[in-house]
Amino acid sequence: MLTAKERVMNAIEGKDVDRVPVVCPGGMMNMVVEDVMDIKNITWPSAHDNPLEMAELTYGLYENKCFDNVGVPFCMTVEAEAMGAKVFMGTKITEPRVCEYPITSVLDFENLHNINVSESRVKVVTDAIKILKEKDSDVSIVGNVVGPISLASSLIEPVDFYKDMRRKKADVHKYMDFVTDNLIIYTKALIDAGADIIAISDPSGTGEILGPKMFAEFATPYLNRLIDSIKEYSDKKVILHICGRLKSVYSELNVLHNDVISFETLTSVKDIMASVENKCFMGNISTLTLEQGTEETIKGLTEHCIKNGVNIIAPACGLGTRSPIKNLQTMIKTSELY
Repeated sequence: MLTAKERVMNAIEGKDVDRVPVVCPGGMMNMVVEDVMDIKNITWPSAHDNPLEMAELTYGLYENKCFDNVGVPFCMTVEAEAMGAKVFMGTKITEPRVCEYPITSVLDFENLHNINVSESRVKVVTDAIKILKEKDSDVSIVGNVVGPISLASSLIEPVDFYKDMRRKKADVHKYMDFVTDNLIIYTKALIDAGADIIAISDPSGTGEILGPKMFAEFATPYLNRLIDSIKEYSDKKVILHICGRLKSVYSELNVLHNDVISFETLTSVKDIMASVENKCFMGNISTLTLEQGTEETIKGLTEHCIKNGVNIIAPACGLGTRSPIKNLQTMIKTSELY
């Protein structure tokens, strides 16, 4: 029988597995629910600032047989806060969010802070990874980073940013270089702390929002620069999650350098597998169903993914904190039948 870590890594590398692994990376795809907070007697927002609590919460999902991995942090605001954004830390059931942007134009990006890996919540996340690494070597630790477009649009009013992509292209490219430089610094710190896999989530950089032409100009080159920096620095595998319907950017997905593509329910399993090559496919169990549906429905969705060749079962997007633990456990229980 494989360890959880071996199961996940084998699936990514196209090797044999004893069953299809079930993964929730963390980050945008938060892997904490209220049931586990109650079991552990650790809650948000406290756990966002405490590395031991952060580590214990994510490990709680693993030890309660919900997922075959652990992953931190539980939100998409760590990098933006480190670069100057003000963040509301949320509640027990709501994630942190940016509440004040530090710049009003892409021309002002030089006023942003560079990420300092020895302070703020960046250090909380790296310390949590170190705790998890020492706690259990048989489970994969996923370190999460925000994609370049999503971080860029977390530091400035998004509507203004998207307008600038059309009106001030040269300046936006300079801004994107700066943002990506900082993501590389942060990502290397996650790897140094002990992350086994890096997951990049770029929900603001979708084909639906940007369109295929803008995706090719402003998303692909910076995603690849970030991914290439990971590959040059380490042997770590890279998961990329992009929200929405991916059909308009299938050609771009083929030129991205990530190992795993994570996709949501708006994208057909059969379509993406027929259109994208040389990727491990991860998805795409409805998070609404995981929160509100029955175990039988979740079993059916999981079976559909497995029978259609999905390599890693995963929630399709961000996990709702009120998702019952028994619903999450159904994915692994179903996987064990195959």
